[in-house]
Amino acid sequence: MARDFGFNRATVATAVLLIGLALVPAFAALFDNPFLVTMVNRALIFALAAVALDFIMGYGRMVSFGHAAFFGLGAYTVGILSTHAAQDLPLIFGWTGTNEALLAWLLAMLLSGLYALIVGLISLRTSGVYFIMITLAFAQLVFFAFVSLSQYGGEDGLALWGRNTLAGIGLDHRVGFYYLCFGLLLAVWYLLHRLVRSRFGRVIQGSRQHELRMRALGYNPFPYKLTAFVISGALTGLAGALLANNNEFVDPSLTSWMQSGNFLVIVLLGGLCSLVGPIYGALALLLMEEVLIAMTEHWQIILGPVLILVVLFFRGGIFGVLSAGGGRHD
Repeated sequence: MARDFGFNRATVATAVLLIGLALVPAFAALFDNPFLVTMVNRALIFALAAVALDFIMGYGRMVSFGHAAFFGLGAYTVGILSTHAAQDLPLIFGWTGTNEALLAWLLAMLLSGLYALIVGLISLRTSGVYFIMITLAFAQLVFFAFVSLSQYGGEDGLALWGRNTLAGIGLDHRVGFYYLCFGLLLAVWYLLHRLVRSRFGRVIQGSRQHELRMRALGYNPFPYKLTAFVISGALTGLAGALLANNNEFVDPSLTSWMQSGNFLVIVLLGGLCSLVGPIYGALALLLMEEVLIAMTEHWQIILGPVLILVVLFFRGGIFGVLSAGGGRHD
């Protein structure tokens, strides 16, 4: 009975959370605080990237410390395409880029997915700390590549000339863009939720638990894991494209190891192997940052120990606590 109550409590809490997120623009208007929409929207974008990471880390035990590479690639794809389109400068084969989201975001996902394919082909032949270090190395490669691109701002970053347009409609409206990001987060969550429950997802989870047994059953885990890794990378690239529009600015720090660390913290804080947990984690982390920044300039000294305590005493993260036992859910 306790287990059923925990599951119901988590379900109700998640429903309340999603309703609350849907009402954020209304609350912002009520309290005349438009910054609230921007702040929560940033959390939604980070949650999207963290959900994609949880898909491979929680269900496939692929602890990637280089997902910031895909995040930054998605952001820079949008930034570079938008800059060339605004200035009417040739990019490749005379093409001057685009500011259309349907094309720019698709290219962001494609490039991030292709890079994930390259990284996965090499890193997935290893495991454990070797896998972590290879993904980190590939992320640092992207970081230094963008630092060296002086034509796109180099270390100082690149300011966008404006947000993308979606089917010709501008995304400058704060509330409209918020609901677009919210809808995409829900769509990604649903997609990965279905994948986890599919035969494909069962193979991924079986490989996490006992890869040799899966081979004995006639499955080759490598292509399944590689496909999951590419999907995760492409979706993280989409999150990067959204952040570029949200901030109207991109810089190499989006691809740094610290950014990858943020994604890991969000997943662990919200609840590993839950898919919905990263939404809790992103909101909790960014809310703590905003509160602590308002209190002291040394906010990281406080945030670090808080995160350590959460990881030590709440193994299932926030969603695990709501689930009354820290069990894994999807």
